[in-house]
Amino acid sequence: MHHDSAAHPAPRPTFDTGVPALLLRLDDNPFHHGTLGAVRSLGRAGIEVHTLVESPGSPVNRSRFLHRAHHWPGGGPSLERLYPALRRIARHIGRPAVLIPMDDISAIAADRIAPHLDGSYLMVHQSTGLSERVADKAQLAELCRTAGICHPLTVVPGSGREAAGFARDLGLPVVAKWSRPWLLSRTTGLRSTTLVHTPDQARALYEHSAHAGSPLLLQQHIPGGRGTDWFFHGCFGAESVCLVGGTGRKELAWPVRTGLTAVGTWFPNLEVERAALGLAQRLGYRGILDLDFRRDTTTGRYHLLDFNPRPGAQFRLFTDRAGQDVVRALHLDLTGRPVTAAEPLPGRVFVAENYALLSGLTTAATARLRRDTVRRPGRGTRRRTGETAWFAADDPAPFAAMAAGWLGRGGRKGLRRLRPRPRAALAP
Repeated sequence: MHHDSAAHPAPRPTFDTGVPALLLRLDDNPFHHGTLGAVRSLGRAGIEVHTLVESPGSPVNRSRFLHRAHHWPGGGPSLERLYPALRRIARHIGRPAVLIPMDDISAIAADRIAPHLDGSYLMVHQSTGLSERVADKAQLAELCRTAGICHPLTVVPGSGREAAGFARDLGLPVVAKWSRPWLLSRTTGLRSTTLVHTPDQARALYEHSAHAGSPLLLQQHIPGGRGTDWFFHGCFGAESVCLVGGTGRKELAWPVRTGLTAVGTWFPNLEVERAALGLAQRLGYRGILDLDFRRDTTTGRYHLLDFNPRPGAQFRLFTDRAGQDVVRALHLDLTGRPVTAAEPLPGRVFVAENYALLSGLTTAATARLRRDTVRRPGRGTRRRTGETAWFAADDPAPFAAMAAGWLGRGGRKGLRRLRPRPRAALAP
């Protein structure tokens, strides 16, 4: 969002610190740095922060800004057990708390049970089924078509033979996605998104549909490159008014070209912003969203690839001069406090250390952070305009826990690869 705040800086927001926050995550990813970002953001503002996440061993639970981590009693999380779990936590907290879903399945589940939680939580009441519609890749394609938003040509095959034929018709390679990736089980070994290079690969992938839990769709591949991947983060209030928001460029991703942001930079992009605001207004969207776009280098048009009805893992990139971000804005809005106009910091950088390392480009990411560190006029001090996902000088324990868990998991994988494998039986 663009505001001229240099001459008249907005006052820092005043939070209702008597209202706690509960961060909800049903996805079983212990290295979800977006949840840690939300804990730190709200905790530093003096808000009592609670979490309900997949594992008591999550590095997020080591943060000094976390008041309490609540765990699933006896077994993993499920939609059926969510309502009683939230009621139990509400009784423990003892007063209404702001509920913030941190992944797609949590946002969808919260929408379903929101009417039954009045009085226990302050939360966004989305129009019926909207979170599920935008998170569903097949339904998103239809939404974009009716809203006039550019979206890659998408088809849903009804058989393995159709999948092979569509792959040829779209032009190889094509992008294969499972319509509802939150239903994928880790035990299947299936990825939510796969770049398919042959018709036979598309046919073989379709044959796993019964295990994926949702239909396979094939999508026209828009080649990525330097400066082609963009995202928009925003928080929307009543009548879909954007309270705070910003556009960023994905510099590095993991997995490469198809994954989450390993390094991102805050850059104004009016075309992406207009598309995001227009879509949110058309849908009547309220709350936090994270949109992914890719620019077609042939046509110059920006195509919407994903709509996430919750904070993106890199949302702290869009922290303005007053410390405002989408999570803080949502707490202000749901507690009836005014949300001040944003004071943008274009050029600000966000680095997810573990994923940047996997990309093999940590040096480049560090160099970019140094380039974006500028000398203040008339002063001898330097101002850093970047943020890391895990390390924070005032909260070092989560980084140490993440590093230990990450390296331990990598070491276990390495040992498995080094173990002697049984020799294949010789043919008679």
